[in-house]
Amino acid sequence: MITESRPTVHSPQSEYQSRFDRFQAQAQQLSRQDNRLALWRFLSFAAGLAACWPALFTHSAPAWLPAPFAAVFVALWIVHERVGRNLERANRAVSHYQKALDRLQGRWAGKGNDGARFLDPRHPYAIDLDVYGRNSLFERICAVRTKMGEETLARWLSASAAPEAIRMRQEAVRELTANADLREELALLAETDLKAPLDQLAAWATSAPLPNLTRLRAIAAALTLAAIVTGIYFLAGGSLVPLLIVVGVEIAFSMPTLSSVRAVIKAVDRPARNLKTLSAVLSYVDRQSFQSPMLQSMQARVRTSGRGPAAQVDHLHDLMSYLSVTSNPFFALIAAVLMWTHHFGLAIEAWRQANGENLIAWLQIVGEFEALLSLSGYAYENPDDIYPEIETAQTAYRATGLSHPLLLAGVAVRNDLSLSDETQRLLILSGSNMSGKSTLMRAVGANAVLALCGAPVRATSLRISPMQIGASIRTQDSLEDGVSRFYAEIQRLQEIVTLSKDNKHPLLYLLDEIMHGTNSHDRLIGAEAVLRALSARGSLGMATTHDLALARIAADSALAAANVHLEDQIIDGKMSFDYQLRPGVVEKSNALELMRAVGLEV
Repeated sequence: MITESRPTVHSPQSEYQSRFDRFQAQAQQLSRQDNRLALWRFLSFAAGLAACWPALFTHSAPAWLPAPFAAVFVALWIVHERVGRNLERANRAVSHYQKALDRLQGRWAGKGNDGARFLDPRHPYAIDLDVYGRNSLFERICAVRTKMGEETLARWLSASAAPEAIRMRQEAVRELTANADLREELALLAETDLKAPLDQLAAWATSAPLPNLTRLRAIAAALTLAAIVTGIYFLAGGSLVPLLIVVGVEIAFSMPTLSSVRAVIKAVDRPARNLKTLSAVLSYVDRQSFQSPMLQSMQARVRTSGRGPAAQVDHLHDLMSYLSVTSNPFFALIAAVLMWTHHFGLAIEAWRQANGENLIAWLQIVGEFEALLSLSGYAYENPDDIYPEIETAQTAYRATGLSHPLLLAGVAVRNDLSLSDETQRLLILSGSNMSGKSTLMRAVGANAVLALCGAPVRATSLRISPMQIGASIRTQDSLEDGVSRFYAEIQRLQEIVTLSKDNKHPLLYLLDEIMHGTNSHDRLIGAEAVLRALSARGSLGMATTHDLALARIAADSALAAANVHLEDQIIDGKMSFDYQLRPGVVEKSNALELMRAVGLEV
């Protein structure tokens, strides 16, 4: 069993700043080189043009005079291209580490991949706990390059894993955390699309095979050979008729299969542009020596063929590159005679039939590895966060030094709390306005989400059981659906009660201002009924309230409940908050003071 422990102490701030400074200096130097080479290329081109006049028109200079200038131009072009690529990479690195520094300084919201496409109003906690969207857990953690990586990370954040899966992810994340070089290497790949559509390869890999592939390739090869022989015969002074006959046969052969070949090419064309990402990840997984069981298992799944998976993917990339030369108008006619599109389209289909099943596994591995890398990057940037202990002997959530993971560690106030099916199943949280009740509840939920997906948490210790999470914190009305805020809340409460009936998975519920949209009489009856139903099923949870009458139900020992509160203080005539959790029921309210503070005459 993995117990709480801290990673090796390091300073992500100093490491990132050092790398940022180094790449920024490189980018500045390369930019100067790029400008100089551009100037010299222009001058060599202009000099070559000037040399053409006496050499080719007035014949006052040797005919070879432009040649040295052309050679210099070509040499400069080659060097300039290499410098340009290095400059692009250095600029990507500067951007990468600027974003990393922004994350450490709390300036990351709205600048990353927020996973908004995964927002689902029906999910039991994603909206309430800021799992997706701007300033969300997903945006803070996500550093993936592909949609498979996005979907894997989203799947992990959307549901608790089994205890052993959580522990295996923890070990894998621990192993990858110190490897900042790997995260840099993958971040600086030439492709800049963070949503590379490699998931489309999965649909292509499992599509119906093209029939008679071997026979079609053999016939195409024979026809191309015949075209080459008859073409040489014509160029040597022979008749054009044999070549025309062969071309006619090629057309007759191609027409019935052309649509199928084009369908093969179209299906793989767009996702194949990002195969370098897939190849790079597979290559890394294949060549490393891993210690954690999850990474070792992924490596074993990669090594499914005699030829390395990265080499196989590179071969597919090469086939697509060769196919793309048909877009050159000078080569198009020759390509048609040589049946170029058919040959490479059929070769791509042969690759798919040979590697389709493996490709599905490789894509899944890429998604899992990218998700682990994202979690490892988050762990690296939060070295004081700890890995929780996964409790299976009982249902429990026991935390010390807990705070919200989306707040800067040096700013957030930490609190202790304990929930267990054997002792205390419910905390009724009362408190004055703006005292931090909702933030504390979200801190409990957000850390549960992190813990149950295998990530470190913002606490000094956390002991947690795998469980479902249900939250009613940010319930909204819907004009389109004709649903009031109160009706939307009671619908969500019914969904949470239904979740608690699943005997296979215990529930952690988080209810903010339960039933505050109705009168105090009905609110007390309804809220008490919901809390009693949840507690009776062994669920653990918190409920905030301003209605102190609800706090009285903690006196019933059958509920296994306790009252806790947050409060404000008046210091030098000003209202302040320390956000510290205290036992008991809050004894004062600040609503009137707040009304007066904003100018209301009360």
